[in-house]
Amino acid sequence: MKLDGFGLFVEDMANMIRFYRDVLGFEIKEGEDTSNVYLIKDDTLFLLYGRKDFEKMTSRKYEYIKGLNGHTEIALYVDTFEEVDAEYEKAISKGAVSVLAPETEPWGQRTCYIADPEGNLIEIGSFNKPFRS
Repeated sequence: MKLDGFGLFVEDMANMIRFYRDVLGFEIKEGEDTSNVYLIKDDTLFLLYGRKDFEKMTSRKYEYIKGLNGHTEIALYVDTFEEVDAEYEKAISKGAVSVLAPETEPWGQRTCYIADPEGNLIEIGSFNKPFRS
């Protein structure tokens, strides 16, 4: 098996589309009234599923955590430490919630965390070199 991508189950699709498109720059072409978003970001499949639509499709009811949930993390990589700081500031200025301001960790990575509107954690990090070098 090969990892193809990942998805998030969302309550407010319009709000989540605006966040990932307008704050993080994902190229989302679907309208805000859609029930599923399917896109490729840096060769990785990224999906947003409407919770109610998924429950209807699977004929099941699921439990969802509210607030900063700590159950998922989306990791975004940039090439330099300066880009970590710049992307963090840009995301915060556009409405992202700060979880951890940029810090250089003992293992040599500069990283920070923000949260999307439904509490999923997003890491922006760098080892101060291109991802694939």
